[in-house]
Amino acid sequence: MSQPQLSIIIPTFNRPELLSRAVQSALDQTLPEIEVIVVDDGSTPAVNLPAHDKLRVSRLEPNQGGAAARNHGAAIAQAPWITYLDDDDVLQPDMATTAMQAIQYIPADLPRPVGLLFGLDIVNAQGHTLETHRPPTLPRGSHFCLEAISPQASFFTKQTLVVEREVLLGMGGFDPGFTSRIHTELFLRLNPVCSLWGIPETTYRLSAHAGDRVSSNPQRRQQNFERLLVKHHDLFMSHDRRIVADFVFNHADMLYRSRQRWAAAQAWGNAFSIHPWQAIARLASPYKQKVVQRLFSSKKGFPWSMSDAH
Repeated sequence: MSQPQLSIIIPTFNRPELLSRAVQSALDQTLPEIEVIVVDDGSTPAVNLPAHDKLRVSRLEPNQGGAAARNHGAAIAQAPWITYLDDDDVLQPDMATTAMQAIQYIPADLPRPVGLLFGLDIVNAQGHTLETHRPPTLPRGSHFCLEAISPQASFFTKQTLVVEREVLLGMGGFDPGFTSRIHTELFLRLNPVCSLWGIPETTYRLSAHAGDRVSSNPQRRQQNFERLLVKHHDLFMSHDRRIVADFVFNHADMLYRSRQRWAAAQAWGNAFSIHPWQAIARLASPYKQKVVQRLFSSKKGFPWSMSDAH
């Protein structure tokens, strides 16, 4: 195999029925100069895939979590650029070609280094597109997830990241202390040292399925959300309070949809304490209005205080 230009890293744990599809979508790239690295994060039984000259399988024992698996993949990658693919999602066949061509035309006004973000489709089991998300462009020094972006752009494109391997490793990679919200946490550290160029072409298809996902565990997401706010306390305290309120409000929405009504009410109350008018503006739909009466009843404090950040 010739020297790869792009390493596609697929962390996996106990999902062989989905993994094969993800791996095939990576191997089917129209760009010849790629390598596909499957990081088997302690699966039982161990991952067993057909041999391919562009495929490597590296096993971790015991299971170390998605962040550590992603860091391991980056550490052993041979290409200067890397990207990630969840084992239950797929890439468009021209993803690698699109990315490598785009690198040649990075806008001159974006401070280097520059990572790439692409469009992302959420698809159902039949392959029909349910939602499409287009990424923003944010120069180095910004804070992804906490910046004002156009209504046509979405922060829900983090999975599409293509970045230089040395940049990711140089800023510490993913934080193994997080078992959820690992992309959000990474981007809060990545964007200050790396510009992000949003390219509208869809390269990633995220599968909406009934199976287990890290993001489908509401207790885990709540714990890691609180950990996120503690770790980046100073950043949240210094940022635009309307956007921080939105950030917390979006988490409250997730809790409510996951039927964690009490936790959702507490989160909505905290969004209100951060920026009352922004929280009220978001309380527009009927189902959200039902919890307004509970917003002020929470006696459990937020893991960080906004009371001195007026």
